[in-house]
Amino acid sequence: MVSAGQAAAAAAAGGNLSLHDREILTSVNAVASSFSLLGSGFIVLCYVLFKELRKFSFKLVFYLALSDMLCSFFNIIGDPSKGFFCYAQGYTTHFFCVASFLWTTVIAFTLHRTVVRHKTDVEDLEAMFHLYVWGTSLVMTVIRSIGNDHRNLGAWCWSQTGRTGKAVHFITFYAPLWGAILYNGFSYFQVIRMLNNATRMAVGMSDRAYHSDARPDMKALNRWGYYPLILIGSWTFGTINRIHDFIEPGHKIFWLSLLDVGTAALMGLFNSIAYGLNSSVRRAIRERLDLVIWPETIRPWLPNSSRIRNQQQESELVSLKIQDPH
Repeated sequence: MVSAGQAAAAAAAGGNLSLHDREILTSVNAVASSFSLLGSGFIVLCYVLFKELRKFSFKLVFYLALSDMLCSFFNIIGDPSKGFFCYAQGYTTHFFCVASFLWTTVIAFTLHRTVVRHKTDVEDLEAMFHLYVWGTSLVMTVIRSIGNDHRNLGAWCWSQTGRTGKAVHFITFYAPLWGAILYNGFSYFQVIRMLNNATRMAVGMSDRAYHSDARPDMKALNRWGYYPLILIGSWTFGTINRIHDFIEPGHKIFWLSLLDVGTAALMGLFNSIAYGLNSSVRRAIRERLDLVIWPETIRPWLPNSSRIRNQQQESELVSLKIQDPH
């Protein structure tokens, strides 16, 4: 199993699309995957460079970005040759793409357990999180590889096993994917509802000044509702394309394959923007830039009201007070 972008282009190679159309799909996949690689790589770099971000909450975002980065990387390099590299490229892409959306369920579970169930033991579950994500990804990869014949098909390594292989494809990728989407949507709905109710009660018992201060927090809470939409937007066209390919394997739709390739390959970029570029990351970058741009002699004369305001706005995950004990 490879990523949806590879699946669309590889399936197109065996269909009715022209060589020019297949080249366009290959180029779109490479460009979109490059953006995802840069976005997720930037989040990984921030985690490595900025010690203040190394809290448990952002560590989960780091694992998500790392999975996205590796998924995008192997999605770009294509099939270097037949044989061992063909298998390695197909397996690694499958493994890390599955791990990517599984880490989003871990983040949703952490928020739900902390906010809705009022548990403070999420850091103790880190080992279980790794076992769940990497173990499930490995099992899905092994199951998908059974009976597959990996071949050099155009720019990528692809496996073709007819309808049986396509059915296994759904079981090992799209079934857990849409299960993750449903779980994330349910979890974030409960989290947002509880926090909105708590905020309204607090506002009702305090003055208008508190109400104005709560607006940025409400804006951050509402952003959580968009997180499940990332997976939906990234994989809806891919799901439709896989269903269409299963029903009519000899008839490919170019525009559907194009949307499939483009949106799936951009998932890493979407995740890095939504999960990674929160206020804590922006503040860390801004502080480093201040140290570089503004000389020490004039920094005390600069207005610091904006910095104080930014420090009061916590990130979407750090606001839950899920922090390392050290």
